[in-house]
Amino acid sequence: MRHVLLPCLIVAVAASGCATKKYVGREVGEVNQKVDTLSTEVEKTQERTKRNEVRIDDVDRESKSGIADAKASSEKALVRATEAERAAKGKLIYTVTLSNDKVTFPVNRALVSPEAKAMIDEAVTQLKAENRGVFFEIEGHTDSTGPELYNLKLGEERATAVRNYIHDQHGIALSRMELISYGEAQPVVDNKSRANRAQNRRVVIKVLE
Repeated sequence: MRHVLLPCLIVAVAASGCATKKYVGREVGEVNQKVDTLSTEVEKTQERTKRNEVRIDDVDRESKSGIADAKASSEKALVRATEAERAAKGKLIYTVTLSNDKVTFPVNRALVSPEAKAMIDEAVTQLKAENRGVFFEIEGHTDSTGPELYNLKLGEERATAVRNYIHDQHGIALSRMELISYGEAQPVVDNKSRANRAQNRRVVIKVLE
């Protein structure tokens, strides 16, 4: 009887060993399949991330380009609006030019001299007597001495000094006066001589109806 049981036990153990190997093999196979699946998903995710980064870069470039275009369009629109506003003010009545051949604009200074004040008084007093609702365009100009940006600022300061005098002395509303600085950009003569540079240092008052 013992001789019969022993082979049976051996067969049972062997069968159990085979089953265990099959189970382990199946589990390992499933794990490997899961690993392969995860690796594939990771690769897909990385690829999507790269594509998204490219899209983000494209959108960023397009955004910056759009901002630049919008700014340029806005500046052009502002220029057109300013020109339209000036045209709407009507015709030019007359121009008063305050330059060094008539008044004194010292180099690098923005003072309104007594001679300039006298010319302004004569023009504005007549307009007030006629009760004309006019507009003033006050242009500041300089010679070419000094840097361009400095001259733009100096031209603005000269025009501002004239505007403030007209406002303070004659009570003309600031809303009826517009300032423009051309700096050295619009000389009436070349800047090769001291006398010519003196003519280019000027403020032009344009009276528009």
